[in-house]
Amino acid sequence: MEKLGIIAGSGALPRLVSEACAAQGRDYIIVQFEGVDLDWTTGHPVMSAAFEKPGKLFKGLKKAGVATVTMGGAMGRPQLNPLRFDATGLRLAPVVMNAMKSGDNSTLKIVAALFEAENFAVIGVHEAMPSLLAVAGIPTSAQPSDEERSDADRAAEIVLALGAADVGQGAVVAQGLCLGLESIQGTDAMLRFVAENPARLPDKKGSKGVLLKRPKPGQDMRLDMPAIGPDTFTAAAAAGLAGVVVQAGETLVLGQAETVARADELGLFLWVR
Repeated sequence: MEKLGIIAGSGALPRLVSEACAAQGRDYIIVQFEGVDLDWTTGHPVMSAAFEKPGKLFKGLKKAGVATVTMGGAMGRPQLNPLRFDATGLRLAPVVMNAMKSGDNSTLKIVAALFEAENFAVIGVHEAMPSLLAVAGIPTSAQPSDEERSDADRAAEIVLALGAADVGQGAVVAQGLCLGLESIQGTDAMLRFVAENPARLPDKKGSKGVLLKRPKPGQDMRLDMPAIGPDTFTAAAAAGLAGVVVQAGETLVLGQAETVARADELGLFLWVR
């Protein structure tokens, strides 16, 4: 297997991929950008990088023998300092800065294209670690009711429209009412909003609501695939929801056993459609 460069953002995903590479004996190196706090890299090979110096990054990856890269974890749009650009950064700055005005999918596609222009292969995290892909079914003790299935259908329609504008991948719906939409702040912020703004639902005995996540239409599945994990269920429970719904084969589950155990502990369902 070719040496893998792991462009690491925050969260558990890049750690899981790094640990899988180590367990498989695959050669890899973690790319840690300035301002991205990774507290788990001890014992792993790490390369430091600056957003303003892509030329140095490309050269460093090639020198390290990296031919393939993958991107995982959350990473906000950086505040770029034009005074720090290297020669490659100056050349690419107009493209990158214009891309940052677009949605996440458009931005990441351009970033991937920049790596490909330097002859790196770009693969999805699910290609590096297929075991993370969600498998169709309901692995939890709790099961969705007919009303909650209807809420999931409604949420899927909303996220489809939201994703077509390259805005977000998630929505919260209860009793047919949209309680929250995912935007650039991410899923956690949406769930905090729902938790902090209790809805006046028509039926006090009706559905408590669902979180649904799905890819955007036309999304490059190598980049920013929807992901859930144990913390998703903790946040969903705090928001008063009944469960979480995702798409089979198009969602990453960060620790299947731990995720299902957390859902069962909290009495929530996981439905992989």
